[in-house]
Amino acid sequence: MNHTDKLDSIRQQMQAQGVSAYIIPSADPHISEYVPDRYKCIAFASGFTGSAGTLVITQDFAGLWTDARYFEQAQEQLAGSGFELVKLKVQHAPEYIQWLATKLQSGETVAFDGRLMSLSLAQLLEQQLKRRGIQLASDRDYLDAIWENRPALPTAPAFLLEEQITGKSMEEKLQEVRAALQQAGTEYHLISSLDDIAWLFNVRGSDVKCNPVVLSFALISQDQAVLFIDQAKLNPADKARLERAGVTLHPYDTVGQALSQLPGNSSIYLDPKRTCQALFEQLPGTVNVVQDTNPTTVFKALKNEVEVAHTRTTMGKDGVALTRFFKWLEENITKTEITEISAAEKLREFRAEQEGFVGESFDTIAGYREHGALPHYKATPESDVVLKPEGLFLLDSGGQYQTGTTDITRVISLGNLTQEEKTDYTLVLKGTIDGSTARFPKGTRGYQIDAITRKPLWDHARNYGHGTGHGVGFFLNVHEGPHVFNATPTPIDIELGMITSVEPGIYRSGRYGIRIENLVLTVPDETNEFGEFYTFETLTQFLIDTAPVNKDLLEPHHILWLNNYNQQVVEKLSPYLNSEEQAWLKEKAKAI
Repeated sequence: MNHTDKLDSIRQQMQAQGVSAYIIPSADPHISEYVPDRYKCIAFASGFTGSAGTLVITQDFAGLWTDARYFEQAQEQLAGSGFELVKLKVQHAPEYIQWLATKLQSGETVAFDGRLMSLSLAQLLEQQLKRRGIQLASDRDYLDAIWENRPALPTAPAFLLEEQITGKSMEEKLQEVRAALQQAGTEYHLISSLDDIAWLFNVRGSDVKCNPVVLSFALISQDQAVLFIDQAKLNPADKARLERAGVTLHPYDTVGQALSQLPGNSSIYLDPKRTCQALFEQLPGTVNVVQDTNPTTVFKALKNEVEVAHTRTTMGKDGVALTRFFKWLEENITKTEITEISAAEKLREFRAEQEGFVGESFDTIAGYREHGALPHYKATPESDVVLKPEGLFLLDSGGQYQTGTTDITRVISLGNLTQEEKTDYTLVLKGTIDGSTARFPKGTRGYQIDAITRKPLWDHARNYGHGTGHGVGFFLNVHEGPHVFNATPTPIDIELGMITSVEPGIYRSGRYGIRIENLVLTVPDETNEFGEFYTFETLTQFLIDTAPVNKDLLEPHHILWLNNYNQQVVEKLSPYLNSEEQAWLKEKAKAI
C-alpha cells in the first residue's frame, strides 16, 4: 500500500464516520519527541521521517505542518504522497488549528487519537474550535486497520543505575517529588514522560532509539509509588531494589484503569504538555486536576555534582573518539572512498571503543556541502554523497554513555574554501563564543542568551531558523526541558547546574551549512551590590577548526578564547592519545 492508497483509506474511514478533518500528531502515549517504531505514524502515513510535525487530513487537502529545520527534507519526502508541506511560521506552534477554524463549518467534526495528543493541545483545540460549533472526537485511530505488520511495543531489558553514577538515590528523589506534591496541595501525581520516569527511578532502557528510556507510567502519592511497566524487562535484583524503595510494579497497560479508580474527591497533579488526552479522560469527573510542569522536569535539569563530574569525564572520552575520527578522515579522504554514511559509521566505531559507550544520542547529521544546509539532514542510500578534498563538511553527532550524554557539531574545511564560506564560519564561531562566555544576572531567561548568541550574525544581516540551544540530559534524552535558548519567551530561568547546547548556524540553501556547537554548564560567576551573576563553563572537549577562520573579523577576546579553548583540549585529551594522535591534535590546535 503506497502513501496515496493509505490517504484514500483514511478518508474513507473519515467519511463513513462523518469526520471532516483528522489530525495525526508526532507523538506516542508519553508525548515523546522521539517515539518507538509502533508510533511512527507520520512516517507510515506520509513518508516524512522528521521528528517534528503534524498531519492534517480533510477530504480535499492533506498537509504536513512542520518547521524550517525540515522544509527541504519534507519537500523531498512528501513528493507523490498526496500530502503537501505547510511551512510553520513559528517552530512548534499548532498553526493548523487556526487553519481548521477557518476551513470547517459549525457542526463538523475534527477527530484524532487521544493517546497521541497532549492534554494541552487537546484543550487548545477545544478552546479554538468548540466556540465555532466544531465538534471533537478523541477516540479515532484510522491507521491501525491499514497498518500491516505494525511494529509491536519493544521488549528489550531495562536496568537500574547505581547511586555512584546518579548522585542521588530513588528514595531521595521520591522524597523531593512528595514534597512538591504537598506544596501543590495534591494527593496524587501522574508521570507519563519517559525521561522523567527514568530520572526518578534511576532506570534506563532502550525502548526508543537513541533515548535510553523504558516505556512506563508512574503514579505517586505520599504513601505509594506505582510503576506501570512490562515487568519482564527487569531482572530479579532490580525488582527487589525497587521494592526496597517502596515502589510497586503494575503492568504497563493498566495505568488507565488505576486512574479511573482514584477516589472521586481526590486531587492529582499532572503535566498537560506531557500527558495524553486519553489518560486524562480516564479520570473520574470529580477529581480535581492541577496542571503544571512535572516537578521532576525541573529537578532533572539541575545536575548534581556527581552528574557534572561524570559528564566532564564523558566529554573527554567523546573528544578522544572525535580526535581519532577527524585524524582518520583527513588522512584517508584522498586514499579511499568516504561517504556521508560511511563517515558516520566510522565515527560510531571510534565512540564504541570508549568505556561506557551505549549508543548514539541521535542520528548523526553528516552533511557535505549543500547537505550541510539542511539542519536536520540524515543521509540515506539515495542521498549519500562521496566526500571530496574541497568544501565544508558539517558533522553533528552525539553519544550516550553510562556516565553522560554528548552532543557536538563541528564544521571542517576539506579544502579550497571561498571568502564567503570563511566569513560565515567566522561569524558563527563568534556567536558560539559570545553565547558561551555570556555573563548574566540570576533570573536571565533563554531568549536573552539566544539574542546574545545571534548578535554577531545580526550585525552582518545573517540569521538561522532554529533555536540556539536545548537542555541535555544525563545519560538521558539529548533534548531535555524545561529550559531552552530560543526566541520564544519561555518563562524559565537559566539556573545553576543546567547543561545546555550553544549552536548558532548559517545555512545557504543548495550550497553549504555551518553550525558550531558546544555544551555548556551554568556556573556561578560573581556576586556584588547588583546581585548574583552566572556564566557558562564549556564542557565539550574537542578542537574547533581554525583553517576556515577569517581572523580580521574576530576581536581580541574571541581570539584569546579560541586559542585557550583549543589549548585546553590538547592538555585534557593528550594523556589518552598515542604520540601520533597527540602530534596531529597539537598541530591542528596551534594558536592563530
